[in-house]
Amino acid sequence: MSDKHVINTEWKGDMAFEADVNGHKVIMDATLEGGGHDTGPSPKKLLLVALSGCTGMDVVSILKKMRVEIQKCDIEVQGDVAEEHPKRYTKMHVIYKFTGKDLPMDKLEKAVKMSEETYCGVEALYKMAISVTSEIKIIES
Repeated sequence: MSDKHVINTEWKGDMAFEADVNGHKVIMDATLEGGGHDTGPSPKKLLLVALSGCTGMDVVSILKKMRVEIQKCDIEVQGDVAEEHPKRYTKMHVIYKFTGKDLPMDKLEKAVKMSEETYCGVEALYKMAISVTSEIKIIES
């Protein structure tokens, strides 16, 4: 039998909602212009967060197993939004920024590819609907 993840979300008034994710509270809200109070990120932008966290955890774990020592791993995710409704993401681009000394590009590329093609469930789902691309940048320390 497969796993099932369940979360609960409570309306907090106006445009704010609070999700309970395994005891962790996540506040979502609209901007002031959108009728909210900007007390949290929008649900749509949390899709970008989910991708960055999922692939980031994969990549850092894989690099650790490869004995690649990075000082930092920053992940920027860009989402192109449709002009018409529904205002969905039409594509996403992930930029991996690794900081370290003499980092091996081949191992960085392998770790990213393993996440993208095998391990990241968020990216696997997104790729069923949109294009997801990536690039790697190395920052020498």
